[in-house]
Amino acid sequence: MSGTPTKSKTNTKTKHAPKDSDQIEFQDNALAQVLYGPQAENLTRLSERTGVQVSSRGLVVMLAGDPAKVAQAKKVLAQLYARLRDKEIDHIDVETVEGAVRLSEPDETDPWSGQTKDMFGGSRLTIQTKKRRISPRSKRQKDYVEAILDNELIFGIGPAGTGKTYLAVAMAVQAFILGQVDRIILSRPAVEAGERLGFLPGDLKDKVDPYLRPLYDALHDTLPGDVVIKRMESGEIEVAPLAFMRGRTLSHAFVILDEAQNTTPMQMKMFLTRLGEGSRMVVTGDMTQIDLPDGTKSGLRDALETIGDVKGVATIKFDQRDVVRHHLVTKIVQAYDAADALRDRLKKGYRGDKDSAARDAGDDGTA
Repeated sequence: MSGTPTKSKTNTKTKHAPKDSDQIEFQDNALAQVLYGPQAENLTRLSERTGVQVSSRGLVVMLAGDPAKVAQAKKVLAQLYARLRDKEIDHIDVETVEGAVRLSEPDETDPWSGQTKDMFGGSRLTIQTKKRRISPRSKRQKDYVEAILDNELIFGIGPAGTGKTYLAVAMAVQAFILGQVDRIILSRPAVEAGERLGFLPGDLKDKVDPYLRPLYDALHDTLPGDVVIKRMESGEIEVAPLAFMRGRTLSHAFVILDEAQNTTPMQMKMFLTRLGEGSRMVVTGDMTQIDLPDGTKSGLRDALETIGDVKGVATIKFDQRDVVRHHLVTKIVQAYDAADALRDRLKKGYRGDKDSAARDAGDDGTA
C-alpha cells in the first residue's frame, strides 16, 4: 500500500465514546476514482456499514469515529486499492465494499481474522473465469471455496443470495479452463413448488429449462455466450434435470446439484453414487425452502445426517450474514427468520398449554 498514514487522537474527559481520526493517501488518481465510485458512492457505503465518517480530498481519504471502526475502514480501503493496483480486480461497486466490510469484521473463531495482509484469501481463493475474476465476499464464502479446492464432495447449505451456486459454477468453469476436468454438469430437481412438468406447455426442453435458468445465468456470467453455446453443443457443458443422471457414471467432471433440498432420499443417493474417477461434486440447497409433499423427507437433510461426517466430505453452512445480493435481501432473510422463530415459539407454547390442560383434566378425573 502506497502512502504514509498520519494519525491524531483526541483525548476527552466526557462520557462520549472515544473517537479516532486517521487518513490514508493513494498515489494513482485513476485507481482512487475507481475505489471511490461514482459520486463517491463506495465511500458512502463504507461509512454506512462501519459508522465511520468518511470524506475525501483528492488522493487522501479522511476517517473519523470509533477507533476500532476507523481501523476496519482503513483496512478495507487499503485492501481494495491494493487489489486494483495489482490488477486482481478492475471494478469496485457497493456490493464489493459490502463484502470487504464483512471480511474485515473481527471474529475470534476465524483464523483469517486480523490478517490485514490479504483478507480476501490470496490468489489461491481468487477464481479466474473467461469474463471476470471472482473473490469470496464473506468468511464462509472463503471456507466454501477452500472446501471445494480440498474435497471431492461438498455440501453448501444456506439461504438465497449467499453465493452457493454462483461460486460453485465459477469454480467449475475455472477447473474446466485449467484442464482439471473434461466436463461441467449442472443439475436441478425438475419438479418444484407443487408444479408438475406434464401441465407445462412445450416439449421436454421447454418444460425443464425454466427450472434450470439460474444455472444458465451463472454460466453466462462466467463465460462468453458463444463459448457456452459451443461447449453445450459439444457436450462439454451439460445442464440437465436430476432424473437424467440415473444410470450414469460422471468421471473427470465437475458436477453441481442445485436446489438439493427438493430431492428425495432415493434421488439423492442416486445422484451421489454417480461420482466417478477424477470428479468433484458440489451439492447446494436451502433447508428453509423445501417444496416436497408433506411427509416426504428431504434428500439433502437425509444425506447430511448419513454421510456428513465421512472423510472427504465437507459441509459449509451459510446464514444471513453471508448474503451478498442487494442489502435489502439480508434484511428480508432476517425478517423471515425472525417470523419463523416466533411461529415456532407460539406452536411450542400452544402445545404446552394443551398438555397442561390435559394433565389438569386427568387430575380432576382421579380426584
